[in-house]
Amino acid sequence: MDSTSILINIRKILRSVNLESKRIQKEYGISIPQLLTLSYLNTQPEFKATHKQVSSYLNLNSSTISGIISRMEKKSWIARIPDPKDRRISYITLTAFGQKLLSETPQLMHEQLAAKLEKTSPEKVKELESAFELLIEFMGIKDVDASPLITVEEINSDI
Repeated sequence: MDSTSILINIRKILRSVNLESKRIQKEYGISIPQLLTLSYLNTQPEFKATHKQVSSYLNLNSSTISGIISRMEKKSWIARIPDPKDRRISYITLTAFGQKLLSETPQLMHEQLAAKLEKTSPEKVKELESAFELLIEFMGIKDVDASPLITVEEINSDI
């Protein structure tokens, strides 16, 4: 495999993520970060979390999370609930509408990958991880801040 093949394979990965995001947006009217927010809330005790917890989970800045939350609240997928003990804190809570949408959406590409990696031998996973680390080193992108997930917004903002 020469360097052109490696670059083509990287483009395939990026294009697949981009196409998945566009398909989910078109078919279900929800962005990947919004869907990830719903998924996160669905796993939390009492289906709620603070703004800071959501921001930390998605590895996105506070202003980006504020926009995501506002759009989701307008669609009634989530609700903001003030903490009765401390009015300065509010929780983002999954609503019945949000839970219904979540149950209708397909498993995301990164979830499918995670499931396959869990079934792969630890040696193969380590080999794959080492290959990515080497590629990152060769590309000089070791210090690039990265969310655990790639979103269309990130791809478009880097263009």
